[in-house]
Amino acid sequence: MQCVVYKSLRQFDYYLYVREEDELTRVPEGLKQILGVLEKVMDLELHENRRLAQADVREVLQQIGDQGYFLQMPPRRDAGSDAS
Repeated sequence: MQCVVYKSLRQFDYYLYVREEDELTRVPEGLKQILGVLEKVMDLELHENRRLAQADVREVLQQIGDQGYFLQMPPRRDAGSDAS
């Protein structure tokens, strides 16, 4: 699947993956408002054998197929992990 990856200029470390042919047409308006201005980062060929740094490619493909987009958010920090 040929995808386009955008980064949010409002929400730090949020990335939106969409199918190239759909662009942003399947992304809900409410989500677009939350993310604000989106900057295109790259075009990307996604397939089941591709490795992604912070997401499971199968989950990305499934969500793009089901809802039209995949939103990658920054990893959550555990509250207890900062304890000394």
